[in-house]
Amino acid sequence: MKSALALMALGAAALPVAAIAQTSVTIAETAPVVTLNVTETVEAAPDIATVGTGVQTRAPTAQQAMTDNAAKMDSLIGALTKAGIARKDIQTSGINLNAQYDYTNRDGVEAGPRFLGYEASNQLSVKLRDVKRVGSLLDTMVKAGATNINGPSFSVNDPAPMLAQARATALKSAKTQADFYAQAAGFRSARLLSISESNSGGNPPMPMMQSARFKVEAASDVPTPVEPGQVGSSVTLSVQYALER
Repeated sequence: MKSALALMALGAAALPVAAIAQTSVTIAETAPVVTLNVTETVEAAPDIATVGTGVQTRAPTAQQAMTDNAAKMDSLIGALTKAGIARKDIQTSGINLNAQYDYTNRDGVEAGPRFLGYEASNQLSVKLRDVKRVGSLLDTMVKAGATNINGPSFSVNDPAPMLAQARATALKSAKTQADFYAQAAGFRSARLLSISESNSGGNPPMPMMQSARFKVEAASDVPTPVEPGQVGSSVTLSVQYALER
C-alpha cells in the first residue's frame, strides 16, 4: 500500500513538469517595422503569338451542319500544317451546335419564333512561333475558310529571365526605400524580416474579336500588317523591414 501511494504521489508531482515542457515562448519584434509593396516590370519583344480561329456553318439539319463544318475545318487545319504550323501548336478550343430561330415580328404582327436551321462552329487556338509571319498566316487562315479570328495575343515563351531581372530590381528598390525611411526616422539601418511575391509572366490581355469585313479585306496580295510591340513581365514584392538603432 505504501508503495502504491508513493507511486501516485510521484506521478502527481511530475504533472506540472510535463505542463511546463509544452509551454512555448514567442519574442515579439520590438523595433518599428516598415512594410513596402514594390512592383517592377521588364519588357521584351515577344516570340510567341496566339490566334483563335475557326469556322461556322449553317444547314437545315444538325447532321448536315456538323458534316459541312468538319469538311471546312479539315481544310483549315490542312492549310495551317502546310504553312509550317506543328500539330502540337493547334488545339481545339470549342465545338458548338445550336438551333437557330428568327424572332423578328413580320409586318408588325407578333408571331412565334421561326426555325432557321442549325449552326455548327469549331474553334481552334493556334500558337505561332514566328511572330514575323503572323500577318501572312492570318491571311492563310481566311483563304482556307476561317470565318472568325481572335487575336493575335503576344507573349514570351520563357519569361523566367525577365522575372529574375524584375525580382532583383524590385528587391533593390525596396532596400533603398527602407534605408531612406530608417535614416529619416533617426535609425541606423533596416533589417529584412520577410518577403512575399506575386508575378505575371508576360501574359497578354484577352484578344479582341475581329470582324468579318476585316477578314475579307485581309485576303489580298498585301499581308495583314501586325505589330508585335513588346510584352512585360512584372514582379510585386511585399517586404517588411525592422528599423534598428
